[in-house]
Amino acid sequence: MHVPFLELRRGYDELKAELDAALSRVMSSGWYILGAETRAFEEEFAAYCGTKYGIGVGNGLDALVLILRALDVGPGDEVIVPSNTFIATWLAVSQVGATPVPVEPDPHTFNLDPASVAGALTSRTKVLMPVHLYGQTADMASIVELAKSHGIKVVEDAAQAHGARFEGRRAGGLADAAGFSFYPGKNLGAFGDGGMVTTDDSALAARVRLLRNYGSRVKYEHLEQGTNSRLDEIQAAVLRVKLAHLDRGNERRREVASRYLRELNGVGIGLPIVLNRAEPVWHLFVVRSSQRDAFVAALKARGVEVGIHYPAHPAAQRAYRSIDSPSLPIADALSKSVVSLPISPWIQDDEVTHVIASVIEAAREVGAKSP
Repeated sequence: MHVPFLELRRGYDELKAELDAALSRVMSSGWYILGAETRAFEEEFAAYCGTKYGIGVGNGLDALVLILRALDVGPGDEVIVPSNTFIATWLAVSQVGATPVPVEPDPHTFNLDPASVAGALTSRTKVLMPVHLYGQTADMASIVELAKSHGIKVVEDAAQAHGARFEGRRAGGLADAAGFSFYPGKNLGAFGDGGMVTTDDSALAARVRLLRNYGSRVKYEHLEQGTNSRLDEIQAAVLRVKLAHLDRGNERRREVASRYLRELNGVGIGLPIVLNRAEPVWHLFVVRSSQRDAFVAALKARGVEVGIHYPAHPAAQRAYRSIDSPSLPIADALSKSVVSLPISPWIQDDEVTHVIASVIEAAREVGAKSP
């Protein structure tokens, strides 16, 4: 059996009639930028996240950049970021001229460790930017409490956490603002790039709306040096359809994750650990192997495609060689051992069974031990 890591065509086939109708509706409208579909999706997604405002933008990176710009973060400021994350988190900080300050993750949940954050704070720290990595929220209660005690803003990088909850509240409504990505592979994915800012702050929302559209509220009147980062009508229409099915898709991911956690326990790989107050949506199911290369090769030989999220953390990338980063042993260890198993709303039960059997056989074959 061949099990793909992610087959997005299955998602289209499942919702083909609704998606085709939405696309036809947009094409027939004659209005393709900042129209009724975008406004409706902004309202619907904000309501889903439990926030007052949603602002559609071009992609997830832009969402974070625009939030930082709206908060007047710039040169001389520091933003605390996880050492282990996709590089977009760091790039957002760099693009506004601020300095990303990496903090190591909790080695069990892979998310930002609040205990380590406290030691990284300086007089120049302006924002904490936790990432809800792999679909599990960070320990937001501790992070927000720490930030408030120092007068610092908190911005969620929620690109992997559509629908995830912490203490019953959804990602996107856990801090001062949040940035989402709708890249096609996300739990809520478009047919191209797209992003969203969510917040309860009316002033921040108004400024993000201004900045995303050339710094303009009225055509040809430009109040700031903005940019062009607008969620288009086609993507908004697609996302409106998919939002209605997001919770069901996330529940299927939980079912698959539950089988993995139960049936792969004790086989010689490291399994993810869920924070007590968190309800993950399992954007990725990431295990660890002390013999990763051999383990991945053994899975591939059995027809199981996997991913590596991520083979090199941002500080190890050429793009950030100029940054004077501290020693990051946890991020280093994760980058050498993580393996993402297939998980999606469309994976079939027999495929899950095959993945489980293959992982057990591969772990035994390579003599893997949990890192």
